Amino acid sequence: MQALGQRARAAARVIALAPDSQRNAALRAMAAALRERAASILAANAQDLAEARANGQNAAFIDRLLLDTGRLDGVAKAVAGVADLPDPLGKVLASWTQPNGLRFERVATPLGVIAVIFESRPNVTADAGALCLKSGNAAILRAGSDSFRTATEIATALRQGLEAAGLPGDAIQLVPTRDRAAVGEILKGLDGAIDVVVPRGGKSLVARVQSEARVPVFAHLDGNCHVYVHAQADFAMAREIVLNAKLRRTGVCGSAETLLVDEACAETLLAPLVAALLDAGCAVRGDAATQALDARVTPATEADWATEYLDAIIAVKLVAGLDAAIAHVERYGSHHTDAIVTGDTDSAARFLAEVDSAIVLHNASTQFADGGEFGFGAEIGIATGRMHARGPVGVEQLCSFKYRVHGSGQIRP
Repeated sequence: MQALGQRARAAARVIALAPDSQRNAALRAMAAALRERAASILAANAQDLAEARANGQNAAFIDRLLLDTGRLDGVAKAVAGVADLPDPLGKVLASWTQPNGLRFERVATPLGVIAVIFESRPNVTADAGALCLKSGNAAILRAGSDSFRTATEIATALRQGLEAAGLPGDAIQLVPTRDRAAVGEILKGLDGAIDVVVPRGGKSLVARVQSEARVPVFAHLDGNCHVYVHAQADFAMAREIVLNAKLRRTGVCGSAETLLVDEACAETLLAPLVAALLDAGCAVRGDAATQALDARVTPATEADWATEYLDAIIAVKLVAGLDAAIAHVERYGSHHTDAIVTGDTDSAARFLAEVDSAIVLHNASTQFADGGEFGFGAEIGIATGRMHARGPVGVEQLCSFKYRVHGSGQIRP
């Protein structure tokens, strides 16, 4: 692990100085290599899937792990798409001149070496590698044991693309072991080689990273996301948003886990929304008012309000207006992504201002919690902390900055 860190640090220096044209050439070569090695990648994924099924993993987990021809092509397109993003390096973020004639510039620079620790999603290997390369960083990737075979094949393709463009393959390295001790070594910083750690996974992983890390962390907490249907919501819009937010893909972090319905529209909206969810195959765990509507609704416990199901399950609660909805989200939410459905702009403005989440939406599905949907290209995760990066972590969020100061002989008196 120490040698891996040293190689990453050496590669980072090369990548940081590589022109945008060369980094883009590498990204396009990486995309081509992913397509060229598709058979090997899908065969490895089939082995990972078979092992996961044998271990009794649920459908949502299998969905996160699954790669097929269409999904793999999407991964390759995402990598190539990162090449089309503007170069974040060298961008002048601010400039000004002091009375003494000194001219100051704040300029975007790479972070250095970024370690990404993730679990079941094999596409993170490609997304993280591509974003780190575009932003001039080297990447150390630690895949979960469930996706290890697939991630290994993907990393091989990425290395192939880097070397084809004349860049060091060590700029993207996958930790070559499933041993959990490797995570501990990463969190210690590999003797100064790592500049930041990005955990992408469940509560236990993030908790361990935050507890043990000796380097800065971009926290990606669980996505306990809410949709609040306000009294002045349009029913047809609310129905489409709620069904999409919960069921489009239940295993993603932007999937809605709790539906809050304003008691002022309970008689007209609560019953049809609950029925639509149940009829679509979603289990509903509700408060007393929700249970009274349909025998298929099971009681919600206190724990349900704070649970990220990542499955076709949703908790439903009737709330006494906007203040109560905001208070519920503040108490139980994970500050990830929360939405309000309403035709009232004042209520929407209050929700967007007062809900302290990385992403807040008005009249749109929580499933838009995705860097691609923001126009960032691929993403390395959704950061829920408040320091440096928040929300989708794309190429700009993977940069730091330095100050360039231009003088004409000034000395300080």
